[in-house]
Amino acid sequence: MSNLPKVAWIGLGIMGSPMSENLIKAGYPVTGFTLEQDKLERLAAAGGTVAGSVADAVRDADVIVTMVPASPQVEAVAYGEGGILANARRGALLIDMSSITPVTSVDLAKNAAERGIRVLDAPVSGGEAGAVEAVLSIMVGGEEADFEEARPLLDALGKTIVRCGPHGAGQTVKAANQLIVAVNIQACAEAVVFLEKSGVDLTAALDVLNGGLAGSTVLTRKRDNFLNRDFKPGFRIDLHHKDLGIVTDAAREVGAALPVGAVVAQLVASLRAQGDGGLDHSALLRSVERLSGGQV
Repeated sequence: MSNLPKVAWIGLGIMGSPMSENLIKAGYPVTGFTLEQDKLERLAAAGGTVAGSVADAVRDADVIVTMVPASPQVEAVAYGEGGILANARRGALLIDMSSITPVTSVDLAKNAAERGIRVLDAPVSGGEAGAVEAVLSIMVGGEEADFEEARPLLDALGKTIVRCGPHGAGQTVKAANQLIVAVNIQACAEAVVFLEKSGVDLTAALDVLNGGLAGSTVLTRKRDNFLNRDFKPGFRIDLHHKDLGIVTDAAREVGAALPVGAVVAQLVASLRAQGDGGLDHSALLRSVERLSGGQV
């Protein structure tokens, strides 16, 4: 029997499944719930316990982790008679690792506190590969004591784990992260098209670029996507569109100008309108190819 906290995991998608499995590997007893039966079967095969509902998953948990797509889904699993707040025990720690609006995180923490449940917002960066390899960057908002309590669990999921401030701070930093990633992918995509149209060996060019100041984690992670036009989703355009909406709205609230970010947000929206929302965000390359006269 494990002496580690009992974990309820809600949301077993592209990120949630490998992350929950890494907790199981680290010795945590994990009970999970999601809407997809195949993901529940995957959790069971990895040694986790399958629950029939959110309420069943969280009832006896010490720690509850949510990893769902957006604010509406967080609110759906948190609130209501069958939700987390109505069924988790007092004193439980809720770690929301979804990427949502800062105000949603602040409201969740306030409402949870009224029921004796502590909350951290702890969105992640690193994509599917980072989730699988347990090297995610985790940006956390919430109380220092709760962060320290959660730290061993977070260490099983990521490599760079930082408390950024009070409730909502993690989501604010994640919004900035998504701005940087989107602009970086767009710049890489433009460089790829420029290099190919110039007749340069693309593989050699990307290798040498990634060894200099132009190098980045984005270029390292997405190099093969660009070279092979492989846009199987590690992080979908649909989700990045949502995140750019979050950072655009948040920036407007604080009076920060995002001129380049606004352009990239429009390009991401254009990709969705053309039916590419389910592709990996490296598919921004398709947008540049279309604008450059290519047949995609």
